[in-house]
Amino acid sequence: MTPLRRFGAFWYDFIVGDDWRIAVGVVAALIVVALLAAQSVPTWWLLPLVVAGILFVSVWRAAD
Repeated sequence: MTPLRRFGAFWYDFIVGDDWRIAVGVVAALIVVALLAAQSVPTWWLLPLVVAGILFVSVWRAAD
């Protein structure tokens, strides 16, 4: 395996990990927060709220 491929595999495993839905949710939340912040909307509270919601849903799904 080439060093570049190992580097990419590391970052994929680090970011996506076990559940790709969490990574997609966090990226989507970051995009929404960035778009709202560009419009001068105070969004400091939105990202922690979304991450807590994603964590809750993830744990709830794992408990089933």
